[in-house]
Amino acid sequence: MNRRQALKASVAAATAMTLGSAATAQSNDDQSQASLDTVMALMGAMGSGDMGAMADLMADDMVWLNAGDPTVPWIGPWDGKEAIFGFLGVFSENFQTTKWENTDVLASGDTVAIFGDMNGITTKSGQEIGDFTFALRAKVRDGQVVLWNWFEDSFAVSQAYHAK
Repeated sequence: MNRRQALKASVAAATAMTLGSAATAQSNDDQSQASLDTVMALMGAMGSGDMGAMADLMADDMVWLNAGDPTVPWIGPWDGKEAIFGFLGVFSENFQTTKWENTDVLASGDTVAIFGDMNGITTKSGQEIGDFTFALRAKVRDGQVVLWNWFEDSFAVSQAYHAK
């Protein structure tokens, strides 16, 4: 399976549920709404495997932060668009999202926060992680995402990844 197919399969189901209804910023100012629209468009592009749209929505100097167990191959800071595309390929080969629900979405100026519930299976062990919450803090500059700061139950993810 090539990187595009793997990414599409991994993320499509999760984001398709999320994007069923349009999200609206809590603050109705234009910058907040534009930031929210950009972040949701990037989620949608990831879900559909549209690498071209993803590239357009990501700043060249974008940073993706995902803290946790460094022995899990998709954990770590990823600096720059090229590194992020590499990370997404590794992630999609190692993690299958089985549940994704955005529960709260907030936007203020250039910052977007999304909170929700998810679940998944690590392909190395075949182990389901179990339901857990996530939070995302994203920053937008000039219509492109410059920061994707992901928070999850990284202990549960690590335990599932290393299960025997």
